[in-house]
Amino acid sequence: MGFVLSKSMDANFKKQQEFMLHNARLQMERQILMQNQMRERQMAMQIAWSREFLKYFGIFFAVATVGLTAGAIQKKKPVLLAPIIPLGFIFSFHMDSAYGTLIYRMRGEAESIMASEHDRLDLPHGVPTFDTIEKARRAKISLASFLEK
Repeated sequence: MGFVLSKSMDANFKKQQEFMLHNARLQMERQILMQNQMRERQMAMQIAWSREFLKYFGIFFAVATVGLTAGAIQKKKPVLLAPIIPLGFIFSFHMDSAYGTLIYRMRGEAESIMASEHDRLDLPHGVPTFDTIEKARRAKISLASFLEK
């Protein structure tokens, strides 16, 4: 009789383990999807910010260019056109960021770094582990209790 009971308990235990593994996998998949959606939303906000910034900077650039050109012609000083060059670079960068291919070039470069220069991505003291986090937590708690006394 003990053998039959042991057999059914083993079967239940295996079913329980499979169920827990399935739930853990489901939870991880949901977490990955949620994190990806958050990343997508953050990137969309950054692109929207770039587009808004470009509107304001574009107006400033146009007014500055017209004003500097008019001033250079009126005063016959071509040196007044010099600020247009750096402003043009800034305008071009933001235009590329908002509507161009900058994000694709950055992604390609990031993939290249991850593939061929992975050592540059290592964290100081390595990846945090449960033990290092727990040690830091305990040290903080003991420090807090020491300071309270």
